[in-house]
Amino acid sequence: MSWWGKVVGGTVGLMLGGPIGALIGAAFGHSYDKKKARGASQIPGDKERVQAAFFAATFSIMGYVSKADGKVTREEIELAMTVMTEMSLDASQREMAKKLFQQGKEPGFDVDAVLEQFRYECHRRSTLIQLFLEIQIESALADGRLHDMEKSALQEIASRLGFSPNELRRLVAMISGMRGGYSRDHAGASSKPDPYTVLGVTKDTPLHEIQKTYRRLMSQHHPDKLVSKGLPEEMVRIANQKTHEIRTAWKTIQQQH
Repeated sequence: MSWWGKVVGGTVGLMLGGPIGALIGAAFGHSYDKKKARGASQIPGDKERVQAAFFAATFSIMGYVSKADGKVTREEIELAMTVMTEMSLDASQREMAKKLFQQGKEPGFDVDAVLEQFRYECHRRSTLIQLFLEIQIESALADGRLHDMEKSALQEIASRLGFSPNELRRLVAMISGMRGGYSRDHAGASSKPDPYTVLGVTKDTPLHEIQKTYRRLMSQHHPDKLVSKGLPEEMVRIANQKTHEIRTAWKTIQQQH
């Protein structure tokens, strides 16, 4: 993988510059020369830059979200480990992901600067940015609850990435639906995903409108499209899982009509 090869070679930090370049440099143990970083290419959208930025931002912001309620729970750590497992990271990649997660938990972590550069690097790739936000929502819901501070953190992240409050609520509902629901005290959570919530529709929505929504969601989460836009290839399994959940929800609804 080309972007990882540049990380190993110590050049990604300089290629990216900015706070994400600093995160990668610190996580991999490379020295970070700010003067040299000022000369880094400022052209967003390059696939290797996007892949490196997505990887670094995903795990560092995940650490930030997990600490939003004042403590990092076992479930939140397990979710981060699960994402690493789903990505089939080797030992060195997993170690880097852990260090990025740890950096996100630090008091001085500049979340606004990281999100601003991440959005810049993605260069209007809205579906890629949405998948990133979905992963952060998963992190916030890892313990089955959405704490007030976690909710505030998600609102901050969504706003920085250009998502409206309504769009965030829709994504939270979709992710919680995939997880079988959530509640603040674990009480009342359903045992299996609600297909209508997964697709962001209701039982009263006409079937042809549900089908349109299903097709839109499948297009947004199509692994090949996301990879072409800069999703690290290691994260393809995450996209595949989401398309599986969306497809299963649609098939379930079809069977009910």
